[in-house]
Amino acid sequence: MVRRVTPSPRRAKDRADQEGRASPEHVIDQRIVKALAHPLRIRMLTVLNERIASPSELAGELDEPIGNVSYHMRTLADLGMVELMRTEPRRGAVEHYYRAVERPHLSGQDWATLPPSVRRSFSDATGRQILDDFTAAVKGGGFERDGARLHRLELKLDQKGWDELGKLLDDVSQRIDKIAAKAKDRKGDDKFAGGAVLMLFEGADGKRGKR
Repeated sequence: MVRRVTPSPRRAKDRADQEGRASPEHVIDQRIVKALAHPLRIRMLTVLNERIASPSELAGELDEPIGNVSYHMRTLADLGMVELMRTEPRRGAVEHYYRAVERPHLSGQDWATLPPSVRRSFSDATGRQILDDFTAAVKGGGFERDGARLHRLELKLDQKGWDELGKLLDDVSQRIDKIAAKAKDRKGDDKFAGGAVLMLFEGADGKRGKR
């Protein structure tokens, strides 16, 4: 007689997250889905994760109409993704300054749960930001610093390798966050801006894998 062992819900959830697929009971935070559903909100959150800013400052920095930025800022505030930090009088009006409450973190299951349209919007907006940051770093000598890294890898993968690389990059991302947080809290006057990019994607010329 063969005895079938049913994995515990916790183990099933962990395995699904490692494989980048959604377990049946997984429910993504709908605030994140709505926040990432528009590319301008993604760009705004990127800035607000780095510093406090007002809608007028973001409008100038992102080259967007102030009305659009103000509308999406209200949406982010209603979703609880940003919080008001202070107000300042400006030419007979009151300017509001916000910061992101937390950076949206998408686990493998979260990504698998996102609607395709949101995945495309997030990928497009984030990719453009990465390209802008990369171009600015090259022009500004950002890769001339000792210890800078730049690697491009062409891979041939099967599903198991794809899943293992996804889990590895998730672990590296969390480690980067911890290292950066410790560096930010350390005392000293040697602080400087830095950036790191992690990507895993299916090649455009490759055979379409399972979704």
